[in-house]
Amino acid sequence: MFYCPPTDIRVSVDVGCKSHHVAVGLSSGEVLDEFSIDHQPEGFQTFFAKFEALERQYQCPVRVAMEGYNGYTRPLDSMVLARGWQLYNINNLKLARFKEIFPGAAKTDVIDARRGLELFQLQDHLPMAKDVLQAVAETPQENKILKRLSRRRRRFVNERVRVSNNLTVDLQAVCPSLLAITVEVGNLWFLRILTCTDDLQKLKRLQLNTLRKIPGIGVKYAGLIQQWQKQAQFSAEVEWVGEMIQEDANRMLELNRQIKAMEIKMAALAADSQIANLLTTIPGFGPICTAELSGEIGNASRFAKESSLALYMGMAALDNSSGQYRGTKAPRQVNRRAKSAMMIAVDRHRKQVPVSQKYYEKKRAEGKGHNQAVRALGRHLCRIIFKMFKEQRAYVPPK
Repeated sequence: MFYCPPTDIRVSVDVGCKSHHVAVGLSSGEVLDEFSIDHQPEGFQTFFAKFEALERQYQCPVRVAMEGYNGYTRPLDSMVLARGWQLYNINNLKLARFKEIFPGAAKTDVIDARRGLELFQLQDHLPMAKDVLQAVAETPQENKILKRLSRRRRRFVNERVRVSNNLTVDLQAVCPSLLAITVEVGNLWFLRILTCTDDLQKLKRLQLNTLRKIPGIGVKYAGLIQQWQKQAQFSAEVEWVGEMIQEDANRMLELNRQIKAMEIKMAALAADSQIANLLTTIPGFGPICTAELSGEIGNASRFAKESSLALYMGMAALDNSSGQYRGTKAPRQVNRRAKSAMMIAVDRHRKQVPVSQKYYEKKRAEGKGHNQAVRALGRHLCRIIFKMFKEQRAYVPPK
């Protein structure tokens, strides 16, 4: 009987929170082994020891597929890439569609791990299975860090919004006239006023000299506060809500400091990022949006064509037509963080580039809403950005 040597060793990892189930097979379809490892250094050592032995035995490369790349698999995924092995991310949405076509009677970690080996076998023959396994390219270190920092900054910003909303509601209930002296409850001078005493009710007795010593309080704001003091009144809730208001104000000041520190780190890292340096040349693409996009894109070579980049950043719609009906639908395979940063950057861009502003106005005249017009402009910018990445050149303003 003719023996065909294997071309590669295929590994499928069903990722769990505390442990991972692993299935091992060959390109011939033979399943060699199945085992579980704990998400601990000892488990990682077992994982690599087994496959290094198989690599020596069969004299062929190792290819690893896992669901949830850059999530619960960390740091196992980066350790696989460091070994020089090819890593594939199992696309959850396409895997779900694949399971609809080839349903199973049951679902267990063992079955899910074996399903990864089946995808290896089918990806060269079945078009639907081809894109379920997506090759993971090595990401530059600065972009990895930018991704973590920008996501953490976004969490701080979201928390600041929630705290600001709570603070506004509490002030409206305790002392509406105090809230009326500021346009925005998040103004630094107003937060410092709220936290300058140990009791909120003492604010109506502060002297002018004390007010002027508070950073950010000048003649204008001191005059507004003195006018408020003449008719200041607090509701009965101030006895227990006043302390909450001051805690929220202190938390907002702390969040402002943390966000500022995070932005300084991001700016320093973005200076070393090739993607960030290219995006910065586009008018309207500020340092924060540029850092976020650089972290989420990671490696521009992961996109084979500009439509993939546009789809990833949420700037492209999918066809949704049937018979005489022609329409589109929003894609689910979108990086929401990249989309949010792109929407902000494109909106600022069109205000600085006359040609882009004309295109935006044209779309609005066609009856499209603001967000639709911005996305349409972003779709064109994705073509330019993809070419910038491919040719490693800066943005050239249109004539």
